[in-house]
Amino acid sequence: MAAIPAPRRRPGAIPVAALAGLAVLVALAAVTFGRPTPGGLHDQGPVAVATPPAEPRPLWPQLPTSPPPAATAANVTPEPPQPVPDLTVPGRDITAVDVRTVLAKDPKVSQEERQALTSCTGCEIRSPEFRDLTGDGRPELITVVAVPGLVVLHVYALAEDHLLPVLRVPVQQAFSAATIGPDLWLYEPTSAYVQTTSHYQWDGARLALRDRTDEGVGVLPPTGQSAGSSTGPDNGRAAATATPVPGTAPARPAPLPPKQPAPEAAVPSLRTARPTAPPNGPSAPSAPAVFPEAKR
Repeated sequence: MAAIPAPRRRPGAIPVAALAGLAVLVALAAVTFGRPTPGGLHDQGPVAVATPPAEPRPLWPQLPTSPPPAATAANVTPEPPQPVPDLTVPGRDITAVDVRTVLAKDPKVSQEERQALTSCTGCEIRSPEFRDLTGDGRPELITVVAVPGLVVLHVYALAEDHLLPVLRVPVQQAFSAATIGPDLWLYEPTSAYVQTTSHYQWDGARLALRDRTDEGVGVLPPTGQSAGSSTGPDNGRAAATATPVPGTAPARPAPLPPKQPAPEAAVPSLRTARPTAPPNGPSAPSAPAVFPEAKR
């Protein structure tokens, strides 16, 4: 019996198994190389056009520009403080000086303040406080002169054996003061609802005002109809909830109905006997007796 010849492969034909393997490789390559590489470059589309920042465009450019502002008193550097004349500090101890003598010889003290140096009703010269406000390790003298309608705080620094007036500032009568490190802080109730805080710092020649802020304290001022009825600081807060609406009366709670006892639990109430009439007088008609109905 003759052998069956094997089928001959056409030239250029690819086996089916090879085609299947090639398709698998192509799929794996698509999966592998199709994922973005971390940290690689990616095409995000066209780049937005950068817009330059807006520049000022003057109106009416043909008109002449205004001249620069002239120097004001705030921009002028004040003269350095001068020592109090005819006054020396014994032993360079600032705590040993008499504050009244300092105020009497200081030409910066006004005539109104000098009333406190004599017998003046309502005047006061506070006992001096000593704090280091220049940072040199030596204390400065702080005092307050109060006369009717004017309160002034004074600070003096020691320069060798002389005193320099480094601060003079009018303050409110109910002010308070404190030192935080070498800095001086003043707190003034400038109104019933606002407190002004002033921060003074040594600038090498004097105590200069560093900054000043206003902040609200307590409650807000009453407004509307509650403004005329508030009598204390807390009324402004409660007026919005405690003030009734005009023209309406407060609602009264409805009376509760009388509580009726259950029939089976009825108990006869004991009545107080009426006083009987005297033996010889006419007898008052007695009220008919009420007896409870017997249970059936």
